[in-house]
Amino acid sequence: MAVWAGLLLLLVLLLLLAAGLYCCYVRLVHAAYDHIPSAPRESFLFGHLPIFWRMMKKHELLHDLFLQWSKKYGPIIRVNAFHRVSVLILSPEGVKEFLMSPEYPKDRMVYGQIFNLFGVRFLGNGLVTDRNYEHWHKQRKVMDPAFSRTYLIGVMETFNEKAEELMEKLEEKADGKTEFSMLTMMSRVTLDVIAKVAFGLELNALSDDRTPFPHAVTMIMKGMTEMRIPFVKYMPGKQKMIKEVRESVRLLRRVGKECIEKRREAIQSEKEMPMDILTQILKGDALEETRDDENILDNFITFFVAGHETTANQLSFTVMALSQHPEIMERVQAEVDEVLGAKRNIEYEDLGKLKYLSQVLKESMRLYPPVPGTVRWTGKETVIEGVRIPANTTLIFSTYIMGRMERYFKDPLSFNPDRFSKDAPKSFISDESYSDLLGQTPLAYVVQTCMQEQQLDESLYPRDRLESF
Repeated sequence: MAVWAGLLLLLVLLLLLAAGLYCCYVRLVHAAYDHIPSAPRESFLFGHLPIFWRMMKKHELLHDLFLQWSKKYGPIIRVNAFHRVSVLILSPEGVKEFLMSPEYPKDRMVYGQIFNLFGVRFLGNGLVTDRNYEHWHKQRKVMDPAFSRTYLIGVMETFNEKAEELMEKLEEKADGKTEFSMLTMMSRVTLDVIAKVAFGLELNALSDDRTPFPHAVTMIMKGMTEMRIPFVKYMPGKQKMIKEVRESVRLLRRVGKECIEKRREAIQSEKEMPMDILTQILKGDALEETRDDENILDNFITFFVAGHETTANQLSFTVMALSQHPEIMERVQAEVDEVLGAKRNIEYEDLGKLKYLSQVLKESMRLYPPVPGTVRWTGKETVIEGVRIPANTTLIFSTYIMGRMERYFKDPLSFNPDRFSKDAPKSFISDESYSDLLGQTPLAYVVQTCMQEQQLDESLYPRDRLESF
């Protein structure tokens, strides 16, 4: 009995020693970062987490809290959680320094979480998650032909076909009484478009309610949200959801594998192939002679899920904004009528003439970015805005916050597409350095997730400024 009591006492002492050493380590971390402005920590150990937990229980956006902090503490803000400290960068100088240089890789802790989804390979080493700059750049260059003007002209027929199908669906429901989800509609039509133009797949998600793909993508996005909850995979009440998420990922990878095999057979038979994303992925793999089908599937999933989700959200937010501002919708309608006239189909050249519609989309991206931000890792000490950032720090960048800061935009919460007009008065912009950055890189940190945006408006996204993304 005395032996067990002694062992128990030893265990308690070891735990106390470990706790004491950990607290000393946390104090050292605090000392290294406390010169960076921030709201007071609510807890020595938990840092700012209690504030975040309260907001999450109320379903409030943390980004709105950080927006308030930026007004009080400036564009460089410290965020504490246990022994980890992240730094929120909300300055044009910081964006240029950290996001336009290969010296600052993607944060392993963040991007590593979506390599797998509940134990099933998900985004793997695709374009979004690849942390090796040389490999990423090689993949990125291989994709270029799939976003060329020539290829986009060739797929305008598909765009028109799916747009017509969407209009027919909307007309069926537009009786002034029926409520329905525009996000669901946009999700289904973008699924159809991306599947067809990127991979040669006919999903018919818009017309066929039985197709499993919309549900699979919805479950995957839900899984990406739920996986952030600590120990969620061990919670009994979440097991059914987790099983569905795993099955959804396996479904997409299985379909992707079938597409790859069929396209390889067609290439070997020397059939004429579309210069789409799938063809470019296979060409890149052939050049490297890796025959790494898992990596090919990673990019299939990346474009299929990330490309669809961001585009659907962008369109849905734009429709919402137009419904809230009928005077803006009237101007859009007038421009469309003037450019298209009685034409049934839109031609590629028409897109560049829709100037005001382009401004509406840019303003929608400013207020409602489909991807709210990204993260980087700094391996060396850096000074930004006069603030010293220690080496080995996670850096957080937020398009959502910067697009709503009075420091960069006058009356930032108002939806005003005219702020992106070439003739816009300077009073619309508070800080031209951020305005210039927006013009050169469309909320730049979103670009690597939304490659399809780069060519839809070539005047907005100069290629030479996109090479770092």
